Amino acid sequence: MKKMQAQILIIDDQEDILLSAKLLLKKHFETILTVSSPKKIVQLLADNPIDVVLLDMNYRIGFEDGREGIHWLKEIKTLSPNTIVILMTAFGKVETAVEGLKSGAFDYIMKPWDNEQLISLLQNAVLKSRKETKKSEALPKNKVIFTGSSAAIKQAYAIAEKVARTDANVLVLGENGTGKYVFAEYIHQNSNRKDKPFIHVDLGSLNENIFESELFGYAKGAFTDAKTDTPGRFEAAQNGTIFLDEIGNIPLHLQSKLLQIIQNKTVTRLGEAKPRPLDVRIITATNLDLKQEVAFKNFREDLFYRINTMEILLPPLRNRKEDIIPMADFLLTQMMAKYNRERITFAEKALQNIEKHAWNGNIREMENRIERAVILCENSTITATDLDLTVIVPVETATEEIQLSDIEKATIEKILAKHHNNISKTAEELGLSRAALYRRIEKFKIDVKE
Repeated sequence: MKKMQAQILIIDDQEDILLSAKLLLKKHFETILTVSSPKKIVQLLADNPIDVVLLDMNYRIGFEDGREGIHWLKEIKTLSPNTIVILMTAFGKVETAVEGLKSGAFDYIMKPWDNEQLISLLQNAVLKSRKETKKSEALPKNKVIFTGSSAAIKQAYAIAEKVARTDANVLVLGENGTGKYVFAEYIHQNSNRKDKPFIHVDLGSLNENIFESELFGYAKGAFTDAKTDTPGRFEAAQNGTIFLDEIGNIPLHLQSKLLQIIQNKTVTRLGEAKPRPLDVRIITATNLDLKQEVAFKNFREDLFYRINTMEILLPPLRNRKEDIIPMADFLLTQMMAKYNRERITFAEKALQNIEKHAWNGNIREMENRIERAVILCENSTITATDLDLTVIVPVETATEEIQLSDIEKATIEKILAKHHNNISKTAEELGLSRAALYRRIEKFKIDVKE
């Protein structure tokens, strides 16, 4: 039986699973790599052309909700987009695995697995990886981005070009989906560090229990599962750029630790006493109003001033009316290349709906809608039905908005009264953060005395 030319990486914290999987799969695939900790993913992907990762979803006793698996899935897709990920999950945890499919996993398999099913799944995943690699090789090597012609976005990119040539820390502000990651990468690619690492860390999805070990690294024996010396993300970004996304979501008690690294330009791994020198350009981003968060004591003022030597605001798509149709055309071209489609255009009604749509999710929402439309359209024209967009109906809009605001205000007042003005309990019942509730209290001028 001829082995399939492929590199398979298996990640699981149980040595017996790693051993049994390797014994089974080495008969069918050329190279099988095993590792017990996902912390080594960054280095392994950098050193090896991994085709498929077989990824367990839980790594620590007491934390078995699969969140670590989802986190590492996203990291793999960011670091190596052509690498295919298959999730391994125990019986009864299928809901989390399904969430993984939505986040980019190829498929999932239950433990204990059926041998023939696992082999077949991996073979299909390798073929998928080959196809993705071939497709990406056919694309232009230099990443093409759409900037636009609106005054606000042109000003943002003009500032980016100037600040890119320095090592100044940059804070990128903007709503969800406005392209903060692309913008941060643009700054890196136009800097003197462009040939060095660009490390993205989504702080919003990073469990605070692994915050320090993930960012700062750890020494062998620092905690129960620390079996080897492992560098953190800051060390991985040495001489390059680290992009800390969703920085507004860091709890206060962890903000001080981040501040020390930025101030001292050193990082100390957990379990070590000696600091390691750090030469890293720091770019941060958030969709929150950090000045307001500072006022509400949710964000440290000294950290705020450390990260925003230069502050750049990315405008929402609704404020870039002249860019909406050109942006849609640009994204359509990208999706045609991704799905090997040719000569697809928008129907006139579809273009009208694109112009009128609110785009609350900004560029990310538009990309999602157009990708969906390219998949669904049966000929060379994307129809309004393919896009499935809601449009703004300018009838009594102001009146409706006032009515909705009144309802929201009344609801907040009712829940506040129920909990005797306890902010934490009110925010929890409303499904809001304390900061978000405070913003609404200020907006509606609600009198609250805790």
